[in-house]
Amino acid sequence: MILDESYVDQLLEYIRSGQLADDFECSAEDRRYEILDFLEKIMELGEAADEVATKVIFKNSALGQLMGQSDDETTQ
Repeated sequence: MILDESYVDQLLEYIRSGQLADDFECSAEDRRYEILDFLEKIMELGEAADEVATKVIFKNSALGQLMGQSDDETTQ
């Protein structure tokens, strides 16, 4: 998979600029549900990224062991 940092930056700017909120306000009901579903997916993505980042950062470290990570968990 190619990691497209530029797309993530554009998406972050779209959200932070208020444009997404404006699009939501000016959209029909179906489009509003689509935007809300999209935001929910982004939140799930953030949670998954946080979980993986924690695992890879603390992999094979004393702090990771203190957090209860086993070697099996950190290699998945």
